[in-house]
Amino acid sequence: MEKKNLLSLTLALVLGANLLTACSVSESASSEDTVSASNAKTDYKYGKIDIPGKDGALCGAPIYIAYENGYFADEGFDVNLISADFETRKIGLNNGSIPIVNGDFQFFPSIENGIDVKVVDGLHEGCIKFAVRPDSDISTVDDLKGKKIGVDEIGGTPHQVASLWLENAGISADPSAGEVTFLPYSDGNLEFEALANGEIDVAALWDPLGSIHEKAGDVKIIFDLGKDPYFEDHFCCFLYASTKVLNDDPEEVAALLRAYRKAQEWIYENPEEAVDIIINNNYASIEDKELAVELVKSYGFPSAAEHDGNWDSHVESDVKYFVDGLAKIGYLESDPDQFAKDIYQKVEVQK
Repeated sequence: MEKKNLLSLTLALVLGANLLTACSVSESASSEDTVSASNAKTDYKYGKIDIPGKDGALCGAPIYIAYENGYFADEGFDVNLISADFETRKIGLNNGSIPIVNGDFQFFPSIENGIDVKVVDGLHEGCIKFAVRPDSDISTVDDLKGKKIGVDEIGGTPHQVASLWLENAGISADPSAGEVTFLPYSDGNLEFEALANGEIDVAALWDPLGSIHEKAGDVKIIFDLGKDPYFEDHFCCFLYASTKVLNDDPEEVAALLRAYRKAQEWIYENPEEAVDIIINNNYASIEDKELAVELVKSYGFPSAAEHDGNWDSHVESDVKYFVDGLAKIGYLESDPDQFAKDIYQKVEVQK
């Protein structure tokens, strides 16, 4: 079987069961626990909605800030932040009960396979690092052939990022090729322990865990999504809207995007205060405020001026950039130009 067809078949099976993770979502069942909002409101134009936003990722800051600062409420939403596994997200997006999620280019193959969502905005830049033991002789992608790489899940974002990194260097990420082995760990701490005891050679870790251990001297970082030449200055995470909601009430999606953009701009202007909110409300597992502020600044949350400029063109071009990249290594079968046009939908955000 040709490489392209084998990769496409492998990923279709994998992503059909694992996709719609939104920047480090665990596989635990959905939780209906509600985090108390700081800006209570009793009259909501759009009523109560669920938004996945309890996954512990530091780069999910716009969700936490939009919630805590009352931006969702101001735009007419009574938001319930939930933990949501794949099935919950899939069902919610398809029936419109979950109108929006954050995710990355790993969604693209699943959209090709029938997930009914559209890219509607960009959220932030890189927040994944690949770590090795301090005494490891691994330093570049060329050293990864024959190695074991830990990820949070097969088909998840770190796995997809590693696959692009490997394939662009001429190393097959196809498990049947045997050039690398991916091992999944449901918890980042378990993945780090596996690295420390030699069970894996490389750990692909979400922030803040990789950065925390790097600062402590426990690991050395060989890949930073925000600094690698192929990925830097490109969105690693986008906002995906339910096509049903887009068709039924595009203004609802526009209102959600206004809330997200208010949060992004507030984070840009107030990174220290944003980190205080995130740490104090246990949205991410990090106690080192200085490091957290450094990381939040590195994610490229935009200013108001950026949103008022060529923002939509920037989002659209990054969609095309990663569609081309995934098509090149055989992870997409569709015509790249047409597929990129089909999966992106511009939303008029301003009232």
